[in-house]
Amino acid sequence: MTTQGGLGAVWPKTADTRQLSWTRSDWGLLLSAAALCAIGALLVYSATRNVEGAGSLVRHLFNTVVGVTLAVVVMRTDFRAIRALAPWVYLGAIVGLVLVLSPLGSTINGSRSWIQVPGFSIQPAELAKVALCVGLAMILAERGERGAPPPRRDVWLAGGVAALPILLVLAQPDLGSALVLVMLSVCVLAVSGASRWWLATIFTAMACAAVIAVTTNVLDPYQRARLTAFADPDGDPTGIGYQVQQVKIAIGSGGWTGEGLFQGRQTQGGFIPFQQTDFVFSVAGEELGFVGAAIVIALLGTILVRGVLIARRAQDSFGRLVAVGVVGWFLFQVLENIGMNLGLMPVTGLPLPFVSYGGSSMFACWVAIGLLENVHLVSLRRLY
Repeated sequence: MTTQGGLGAVWPKTADTRQLSWTRSDWGLLLSAAALCAIGALLVYSATRNVEGAGSLVRHLFNTVVGVTLAVVVMRTDFRAIRALAPWVYLGAIVGLVLVLSPLGSTINGSRSWIQVPGFSIQPAELAKVALCVGLAMILAERGERGAPPPRRDVWLAGGVAALPILLVLAQPDLGSALVLVMLSVCVLAVSGASRWWLATIFTAMACAAVIAVTTNVLDPYQRARLTAFADPDGDPTGIGYQVQQVKIAIGSGGWTGEGLFQGRQTQGGFIPFQQTDFVFSVAGEELGFVGAAIVIALLGTILVRGVLIARRAQDSFGRLVAVGVVGWFLFQVLENIGMNLGLMPVTGLPLPFVSYGGSSMFACWVAIGLLENVHLVSLRRLY
């Protein structure tokens, strides 16, 4: 209970906490994510309407509604329960990643990343992002509550917890999602107070892995083709190089204000395969121009900034590390997706959060928003 002013009046926490949960939410975070989903609905519809009418639009909106519902559930869940459930969320993600590699898994675009169920498909790698956010935070937060860095034993345990899903995702193979999990883990470890030697070791291992990937045949042929197309877009003019070139043409033709919604020549002509997923940003660049693309980037930037502020204001180590994990996940995925659309990064098949078509990605992103809101509200309750 808290008191107000010098009157000594006592305010019951039950009613105030309930009101605080809804009136003091981080509305900048929520509205930015909702606006991105709305823009994404228009872009997905523009990219698919000539082939399947409003089918993808309806599914995108349905995925958004389910995602928002999940965010509300996570947001309203007691934070202690989230911490207690972290091992079970992690175990569920591992089981899903193992099932993907079993006969139950389905191969799409060279990657065995989906489990087909009646009516839709599930991508467990998206659940793994959520699982690492809460799992690593649970392991590394205990000493942080007392202002001490995590001991070597906890860092080793966190490394093993992160390595298992990363290796399972690489086995699919899904290099893009594996890189997101790596960067998420590095961000959490860095903020936890772990020794810089651990971070130096991780970055050295990443550099060695990159050299091995480029100089050997460890990557699948389609992954090597993506790297080759990044280095030499003209080297594969009928394969991945064609897709990259068409994306550049689409974005380059948009100019400042774009060719108009539903008017883009590349988009409406169907020249860009899978444009509603990996390359949805090119629809914004072509049809909405620099201004529209800048609005999308600004909304994504708002989510990242709000996430950083929530992490800074967190009143406990677990909440801070969860928020940092979400920010690291979103930051790398946004940079990679927009970078590959602009030809600045190799194509890895990562969706643009909240904008790209895809149920698993949408659900995971909204759960992450729910986690950020939960951390935010817990911090406010402890201040009042």
